[in-house]
Amino acid sequence: MQLLIQIDTSDYAGWKSAWDADAEDRANSGLTQMQIWKGEGGKAFVLLDVHNAKGAKDWLAKEQAFGGVMTPHFLETA
Repeated sequence: MQLLIQIDTSDYAGWKSAWDADAEDRANSGLTQMQIWKGEGGKAFVLLDVHNAKGAKDWLAKEQAFGGVMTPHFLETA
């Protein structure tokens, strides 16, 4: 299973620095970063491999509680 997240940010460099600093917490939540894309209009897209669905959902809930605009989608290969 993968997790694709769209993140709206007005400061990509600041967001990316914070994202990189949180790598251990994501790994402990059962997530492995696969790819990051910098989109237009202050958007970032992140693709994560999910090894623990409950851990991933708990991590998402914690991140969304910070109030940033984040649109997650859990995906499975068809």
